[in-house]
Amino acid sequence: MRILLSNDDGYFAPGIEHLARALRDLADITVVAPERDRSGASNSLTLDRPLSLRRAANGFYFVNGTPTDCVHLAVTGMLDELPDMVISGINHGANMGDDTIYSGTVAAATEGYLLGVPSLAISLASRHCEHFATAAQVAREIVADLLQRPFAEPMLLNVNVPDLPYAELRGRVVTRLGKRHKAEPVVRMQTPRDETVYWVGAAGEAQDAGEGTDFHAVRQQRVSMTPLQIDLTHNAQLASLRDWMGE
Repeated sequence: MRILLSNDDGYFAPGIEHLARALRDLADITVVAPERDRSGASNSLTLDRPLSLRRAANGFYFVNGTPTDCVHLAVTGMLDELPDMVISGINHGANMGDDTIYSGTVAAATEGYLLGVPSLAISLASRHCEHFATAAQVAREIVADLLQRPFAEPMLLNVNVPDLPYAELRGRVVTRLGKRHKAEPVVRMQTPRDETVYWVGAAGEAQDAGEGTDFHAVRQQRVSMTPLQIDLTHNAQLASLRDWMGE
């Protein structure tokens, strides 16, 4: 099995090191990740300049671009064979609910999926992130299960792991995305040169976080597994728009 690993925290991040170590005896691992933290990059591609691919001392490859750039470059130009799976992570922090729209971690997995490869985004759902080994073990178990029982069709999975010792997890559960309240306002500051600058505000608290959501699962000490799709068509509004257009 050939697995391509990427992330949005950078090739030097502890999460991707834990992930590579956990999977190296299950598959042929290639790591292609951004040269720096690109959190929040979403699905952006770099189109205004060329990309460079370099290799670090630990064997990981890094690219001066976004997470999407990394997977696109690897799958369409670097690797001799299509990987059997793309895994992005382990992200430092949760990617639940609305987070998935902005997440570079989810974006890297999404790019693999768009290129026809089963893909997995995995995140450690905490700001402190003390138990990367737990998330790495969960990723290993998922890959081992997929080796025994592959999906019938390519799937894009978003996985969030509680930041707990592995023994305290209460299993895996299939979930849907929850929803947050709107983000907090931007933070306005003055620089020493008396220039006004703004920091993007923190994400809002969970709003739709009931049973069945990713938020609820993580609070219950369970690993949340959410299948994602790319089709953004609002099918329920097609008829309304046709009526408005007079069709």
